[in-house]
Amino acid sequence: MRVAGVMSGTSLDGIDVALVDITGRKSPRFECVAFHSIPYPRNVRAALLGVSNTMTHTATISRLNFLLGELYAEAVIETCRRKRIPLKSVDLIGMHGQTIYHEGEPAEYLGRQVSSTFQIGESAVVAERTGIPTISNFRERDVAAGGRGAPLVPYVDYVLLKHRSRNRVALNLGGIANITAIPAGAQLKDVLAFDTGPGNMVIDSLVAHMTESRETMDRDGRIARGAKVHPGLLDSMIHDPYLARLGPKTAGREQFGQQFVSGLIATGIALPDLIATATEFTVYAAVYQIYRTIEPDDIIVSGGGIHNRWMMRRLREECRGAPVLSSAEFGVDPDAKEALAFAVLAYQSWQHEPANLPSATGARRPVVLGKRSY
Repeated sequence: MRVAGVMSGTSLDGIDVALVDITGRKSPRFECVAFHSIPYPRNVRAALLGVSNTMTHTATISRLNFLLGELYAEAVIETCRRKRIPLKSVDLIGMHGQTIYHEGEPAEYLGRQVSSTFQIGESAVVAERTGIPTISNFRERDVAAGGRGAPLVPYVDYVLLKHRSRNRVALNLGGIANITAIPAGAQLKDVLAFDTGPGNMVIDSLVAHMTESRETMDRDGRIARGAKVHPGLLDSMIHDPYLARLGPKTAGREQFGQQFVSGLIATGIALPDLIATATEFTVYAAVYQIYRTIEPDDIIVSGGGIHNRWMMRRLREECRGAPVLSSAEFGVDPDAKEALAFAVLAYQSWQHEPANLPSATGARRPVVLGKRSY
């Protein structure tokens, strides 16, 4: 089966589409045959920031939900056109959607304890425009089963990276950073995974503030490399209660979004030094939680942060001799991995096979993920 995986993450940088050929059932085999990324238009990115963990209007959310469906459908069609792959060869679409709110831990609401997650991007629009069955909203069923709805990629990490004699860690550096720890010879139930804290999210927000949105990332880590880490601020950041908690746990803009960034800016520390300190915090949070979880033989990195050369250098310096490798060395484009993962999760859903890991999300049981639009 050929499945298009569509991913747009917390960095809000755009829409990633991976076309993946998948066979097998209990332990699927997969090959990414094409990948393409389409940046969000600037006004769409600004609108998404305007509804993410903030006060907004229901009309805005409704309009964005349907607009994103159009953009996702166009992204799948454009990827097929660019890569000269017939759209009719695609059998299924798996679509993560854009998270605008995620609260995996129960919160008091109207006299009840409620966990919730909200991804927008209308799958009915995607199915209608492409003529391809579309599976979306993967996180909700895990939340309903008592899980945190994240992370969901560890299932694919396990299938891709398990090894009989080596402890492996998959480290994804997206807007949020997360790890999947796969002990040597592990079964699915042995896998541990959780968000370690911010990946690129805080850095990107600080760069956008410093450049008045002319830039939205620290390219190659040049700003951080040329600035100074503020020791006092870093010390306060590494004592954030989130780092001390054990998994399962999940993070997002609710913990490390605009309120967190505004607090950093309010310190009055020079913005380049804030960017350097935020970069060091991302590295510290990942490395500390990796080694608290497992003694790794290999650390395998994917996500946009892999292009930040300074961050990757600091990771290699802090990882005690364990090789820090790109997922490309294991046959997966580091930019494509999460889009590929949602293609695989959609395939498992189509096969009526569970694909959440209770050891990673805290769910009471494995469940089939996703909702279908035909």
